[in-house]
Amino acid sequence: MTPHVGLRASTLVLAAVATTLVGWLGLRWWVSGGGVPADPPWIGAVVMLFLAGGLLGAGWQVKKVRDGAAERHISPLRAARTLVLGQAGALTGALLVGWYVAHVLVLLPDSDVESQRGRIWPFLVHAGIAVLLAVAGMLVQWMCRVRRRDDEQDDDEAPLRA
Repeated sequence: MTPHVGLRASTLVLAAVATTLVGWLGLRWWVSGGGVPADPPWIGAVVMLFLAGGLLGAGWQVKKVRDGAAERHISPLRAARTLVLGQAGALTGALLVGWYVAHVLVLLPDSDVESQRGRIWPFLVHAGIAVLLAVAGMLVQWMCRVRRRDDEQDDDEAPLRA
């Protein structure tokens, strides 16, 4: 039996692509009805950076305890919560990437107009920061991974039972 591998990068890519598709369809419908996509608030980028930093800080504490280099221990429940928070951050980052890319795709046909080109850049910046959030979440998942003990056996090497 193989251990649970956690959240995979392919899952994040699939989530981002699905969100891009659904967001693009919704935004095209909105724009065709006369609506205008709202510009992303810069506080959103700051919050995503803050979340990524907090995730990495919490993951680093778990990694230090896991590696035996910590001065004080943390509870297993806190380590598990850090893992889940990292995975949630990775998924959130992937979904936000899809959302911001959908906005870029809707604005792209009018990119020859200077004002529309100026509206695309904030969405690209937000998408880049959302990628950083997803990467931070995946790093935290890696930091929280429990290493195999030396005395553990693979299922292939396990003795047969009668």
